[in-house]
Amino acid sequence: MTITGLIGTICMFPLRAIIALCVKLRIHPNILTFVGVLINSWAAVELARGRFVRAGVIMIVANIFDFIDGKVAVQLGEVSKFGGFWDSVIDRFSDIALFLGLIYLYSHLGRTDYVMITAIAMMFAIMTSYTRARAESLIKKCKVGFMERPERIVLFMIGAFTNRMAAVMWVIGVLSVFTVADRIIYTYRELRNAEQVVV
Repeated sequence: MTITGLIGTICMFPLRAIIALCVKLRIHPNILTFVGVLINSWAAVELARGRFVRAGVIMIVANIFDFIDGKVAVQLGEVSKFGGFWDSVIDRFSDIALFLGLIYLYSHLGRTDYVMITAIAMMFAIMTSYTRARAESLIKKCKVGFMERPERIVLFMIGAFTNRMAAVMWVIGVLSVFTVADRIIYTYRELRNAEQVVV
């Protein structure tokens, strides 16, 4: 077993226990999703106060809920189209809350440059999700590009625990720009190829 696999196995022990408890208590997965956004909002408040390490710890807790809601849905037989929709919408609120926490902090500190890069990172993070959703209403799949939500959350945590959040915003911003561009180009090519096949 690899080190990464070992770490994953160790981490799954408590997660399985949490999932089993939620299933036993029959907690609806949509409630777990909503609890996750509330906890992430708490993390955003801590970011706004400049308490990065505390925010990072809270983000870990929030993402436990983000991870287990789907597993609980499967075990309870509560998987639904609305559940998928609800999860996606709540994820966007969670993302925006974290960015807003940083924007508040940097504006309070008078760092207009950090406010702008955080705002740009937020805009393209949202567009990363939007371009995929819009593309997949036209084509089968559009998962190209590197900077998806799991990568953003990991980077947020790295920034929080290392006190390098401004640098992380640059990374998220730049990679999100490339991801959005990649998805636009990919969708254009897929639609053009489909049109040529029809002709």
